[in-house]
Formats: sequence, structure tokens, C-alpha cells
Amino acid sequence: MVGGGDGMNPGKCPNEQLTSWFLRSGWSKGELARQVNRRARQLGAHHVSTDTSRVRRWLDGEQPREPIPRILSALFSERFGCGVAVEDLGLRQEHRPSSASGVDLPWTGPETVSMISEFTRSDLMLGRRGFLGGALSVSAGPSLVEPMQRWLAPAGQPPGPWDGPAAAQSRERPRRPPRLSEPELDLLEAATVMFRRWDAQCGGGLRRKAVVGQLHEVMELLHEPQPPAVSRRLFRVAAELSGLAGWMSYDIGLQPTAQKYFVLALHAAKEAEDRPLGSYLLSNMSRQMIHLGRPEDALELIHLAQYGSRDCSTARTQAMLYAVEARAYANTGAPSRCKRAVRMAEDAFEESTESGAEADPDWIRFFTEAELKSENAHSYRDLAYVAGRSPTYVSLAEPLMARAVELFRHDEVHRRSYALNLIGMATVHLLRREPEHSATLVEQALPVASRVRSERVNTRLRKTVEQATREFGGVAEVIELTHRLNRYLPETAPATQAV
Repeated sequence: MVGGGDGMNPGKCPNEQLTSWFLRSGWSKGELARQVNRRARQLGAHHVSTDTSRVRRWLDGEQPREPIPRILSALFSERFGCGVAVEDLGLRQEHRPSSASGVDLPWTGPETVSMISEFTRSDLMLGRRGFLGGALSVSAGPSLVEPMQRWLAPAGQPPGPWDGPAAAQSRERPRRPPRLSEPELDLLEAATVMFRRWDAQCGGGLRRKAVVGQLHEVMELLHEPQPPAVSRRLFRVAAELSGLAGWMSYDIGLQPTAQKYFVLALHAAKEAEDRPLGSYLLSNMSRQMIHLGRPEDALELIHLAQYGSRDCSTARTQAMLYAVEARAYANTGAPSRCKRAVRMAEDAFEESTESGAEADPDWIRFFTEAELKSENAHSYRDLAYVAGRSPTYVSLAEPLMARAVELFRHDEVHRRSYALNLIGMATVHLLRREPEHSATLVEQALPVASRVRSERVNTRLRKTVEQATREFGGVAEVIELTHRLNRYLPETAPATQAV
């Protein structure tokens, strides 16, 4: 068994970056070694056996071999609740080809079909939690944003029938009639709506594999020759399903898998010639970057989404994009720009209510008044944290969050959103130094969270209770809340993929 080191280099210097993260984590060398070994076993890397002396050598400057850098990245990301890249730890990351880990993929119809088919097949066959993560990492910075900018470039293929990957073999024989009738296409689109409803109601952990399986079947249809109108509809279904698979993966903590599905969905949306759908997918990628602690990347992505769909998206979609932009600005510590984006979101949403929802595609109909209030409340809440717990931003967040909670309380579909906003309101009351009220809200969220298979909800619950315990550990309601949390949720979170 080996520990994953590259050997001792006489001239090496102490790794100050890794040492800084290690000291702030509060872990001992032995605890970090145990966590590395546990994660390595989950990834199937049974040759890794780390001990305290090996950790000491990493801190002294030794460069460990893969998969140790990715494991350390994942562990510190989970510990601090933000994306901690391999490079942030002062470690070198082994180069992996773009087909395995990157997002810079060919923007052509046949390649898109092949890539989605290959990835869904791997996910269905080998996608045990942590297994796919051994071959994936989250892209960020220019390596993520620059390839996404190609979404706006003109299509590389001339207009006309798209024949699918099997076209070369089929051109010499008579074309078969299309396999799909209009009612069958309608059923595929209706199934996507149903999956989206299940995700909102039950969380990403319940039907993710069913969505991936449906996506794989749609790819099989796209391998057959199809008329242009049919292929565009199929690509639109593929984009929605791939985006939903990405969102469900994000919801259960599989961040690299989520990003891969988002990227593939964007490629499918380009083939469908659906820019508003592409902007929605980019907004989800932006939300993921905010979650991973990379708000600058989030801003780049949301601005790309706004630029690409400014002339073709509905007012409701524009309102959603402004709301995500506000959240990104909040996390970069730009209060004036955040407030402006909040106002733009409110104005666009008001316009959407005046024009009605008839023109809105199903994928944006989730963005109701409740979602608008929720997003804007979380933006002000995030600003409060960035600005050193500013009471000004707390006072702006509280009424918006209260309104969101009330609206979601009566929504029988969006139960995950209800739980998230109860937790969000609890954090607002922690900022107001009202631990008893915060504990009451978390207790209301617990039974909802226990019925929703969402690691995102569970993580926010744990972090909120940890904050309450850290700041108000002597309050009786907080002490009781800690016991209740352990009864409702597992003591340890499931492993996530490497970041």
C-alpha cells in the first residue's frame, strides 16, 4: 500500500497554502489522514493508505500523486462550504483530457449526441456516488467561462435536415419515415414536465436516475435520421432533461457531474436553436458557482446568459436572470449593483404578471412571486454577511424572506423551496441575534427536510444549527435543536464528488 507521495525533493519548500487551509480547518494530522483514506476507499482507490507522517510531508512541500490532490480539494471544499481548488492548496493537478474532465467540447450536433449518450451510459452503469467523481472535476475561471462564450457563436453547420450520427450509413438506402409522431413528441415533453415537478416536490435524490435514463433514450432517437423540426424538438427535450439531471445532481452534492450535465444541456439547447433555454441553463451554472464560492465566475455566466437572450426571452425569464445577477453581486460585495439588479428583477416580474404566463415555457414557470422574494431576500442576507452582519441589509432581507415563507407554505409542489426558505429565515434571525426564533424556524423545516431527498437542504440545516451552536450554544432552544437535528438527519453527510 502506498501513501500517494512523489518522494522527497531536497530543495522543496513548505506548502504555505495547504498549511493555511489545514490550520483553519481545525483538523489534526491524524483526522485528515483518516478522512483521506475513507474518501479514497469510496473512490475505489484502495492503494491509498495515508498516515500522520505522510500528511506532515505534504505540509512540508511534498507533492502527492492523484487522487490525493482531488480528495484534499473535496474535503476542504466541504469543510469550508466553498470551492477550494487543487491549485488553491498549492498542489499540482494531474492533466486530464477535456473529454473526461473539461467543458471545452465541440459545438456540433453529432458530437453533442455522442457526448450525451456516452455520459448518460456511464452515469447509469457506473454512477455510484463517488465513482464518476474519480474522473471529473469542477471547472472554474477562464477554463469554464471561455468555452461557454461559444454558445453565442453562429452554428457551424449549414441549415437543413440533421441526419444524426448514423447518417453516413443511411444515405445510400431509402430514408425511413420518421419514427416519432406528433403525439409521441408531446408525450416526451409531458414526461419532462412531470420529472421537473417531482424534483421540486421530492428533491434531486428521488428520480435522478429516471431522468438520466429518459435522456439516454432521447439520444437513441437522435441517432436515427430525423426531419429538422423533429430533431430540434428532440434536442430541446434533451436540453431540458440534461439540465434537470444537472440540477438534481447539484441538489444531492454531485458537483462535477452537475456541471457536466449543464454543459451538455447548453450544447443541446444550441442545436435546438433555443436561446432562452440556454440562458436558463447558464443561470443554473451561475447558481452552482455561487454555491461553490466563486461569485466572479457566476457573474460572467449570468451576464453571458443575459446578453445571449436579451431580445428573445420572456419578462419572467429576464426577472429570473436579474435575480441571479443580484445574488452574484451580493456575494462579490457590490451592494449598489446588487440593489439595482434586485429592482430590475422586480420590474421585469411585474411586467410578466401584466402580460400573463401564456408565453412562458414550462421550465421558467417555477419563478413565481415566492421565488422572486426568496432570491432577493437571500441576496440581501448574503450582503449582510459580506458586510460584516450589516443590520441595514438584514432589515431588507427579513420582510422579503417572510413573504417567501408564507407563499411557499401553501405550495404543495415546491416543498424543497419551502424548507430552504424556512432555513433562510432562520439565518436572518441569527443575524438579528434571536436564537430562539431561529430555532423555531429550523424545527419547522426539519419535518419538511426529512421528506425531501436533498443534500443541499440537509447541508444548509447542518450549517445553520452549527452557527447557532457556535454563537448561542448555551440557549436551551438551541441545545434541544441539536438533539432534534440528529434524530431527523444522518450524523454525516453522504460523500460528494471531487471538486
